[in-house]
Amino acid sequence: MTIDLISDTVTRPTKGMLEAMMHAKVGDDVFKMDPTVNALQEKAAKLFGMEDALFFPSGTMANQAAIKLHTQPGDQLICDKYAHVYNYEGGGAAFNSGVTCKLIDGDRGMFTPDQLATAIAGRADIHVPYSRLVCIENTTNKGGGACWNFSELEKVQKIAKENNLAFHLDGARLFNAMVAKNEAPAQYGALFDTISICLSKGLGAPIGSILLGSKAHIAKALRIRKLLGGAMRQIGFLAAAAIYALDHHVERLADDHLKAKEIGRVLESASYVTKVEPIETNIIIFYVDENIGSDHFIQKMKSKNILLTPMGEGRIRIVTHLDYTDEMHGVLLKELKENQSS
Repeated sequence: MTIDLISDTVTRPTKGMLEAMMHAKVGDDVFKMDPTVNALQEKAAKLFGMEDALFFPSGTMANQAAIKLHTQPGDQLICDKYAHVYNYEGGGAAFNSGVTCKLIDGDRGMFTPDQLATAIAGRADIHVPYSRLVCIENTTNKGGGACWNFSELEKVQKIAKENNLAFHLDGARLFNAMVAKNEAPAQYGALFDTISICLSKGLGAPIGSILLGSKAHIAKALRIRKLLGGAMRQIGFLAAAAIYALDHHVERLADDHLKAKEIGRVLESASYVTKVEPIETNIIIFYVDENIGSDHFIQKMKSKNILLTPMGEGRIRIVTHLDYTDEMHGVLLKELKENQSS
């Protein structure tokens, strides 16, 4: 038995999801003739109270499309130094949109309204890039699955709007945040100009993300998706998996969060662990003693068929997910307890 905790992207479709995929009605989505894709997009837009939605093959492409539709070459977007759009999208903001990133030194991937106000000061100066967009990530990946307080998001949005800045949410794991904080999709739909939702992480679909926005934004995103090579044909099979995920895999995210917190408690009591970041959702980030080293620890766990991933700076990440069973959980907890500095 291999216990793969590298990411929540490693899941495989459930039996019910596979059945939904096999019975999907499909058509050519480039001509907007795939009924299942259309149903997914309508369902997502209605769920968030937004005008329209567009299915993308990846979250990175959805984010990159959002950046491109909100900016012009030479502009800059503002985000936290931990933001996925800056760290993990291959420099796409510069390559695809010709924009730079102004980084805010926040806390676990989240910054304050005052920090945003400071970041946009002097934006009319012709010597500096013109700020056009604010990008938020919720939950934060490098921040260990941290969730923004919604009241803080409202304050950030107010500053953005007062300064004519577009407001985009990288909501790759937004459903994790909403389950953890007992929030509703419509709250987010009312706050952001565009939102990307990853369907292949905690929700367990095999492929795909959704970009939500106004009809004008999505019409522009459709052209950008084509430009980026993201137009697809009979993708109703994948859209059916996404619909199934939205219908069946949201509430169960609480189980992933519970397991993550139980893992965290074991790590906090382990002699070989020097620090465990606060755990709110399904991501655990921790540090092991320097005499052991993160690489050595990861390799040792791999030898026991437990797969973890490094996050740099001595950080190790564990991510709970749909395919992480109770049996696996018991094995992992036992191994972590027995792995005392040897």
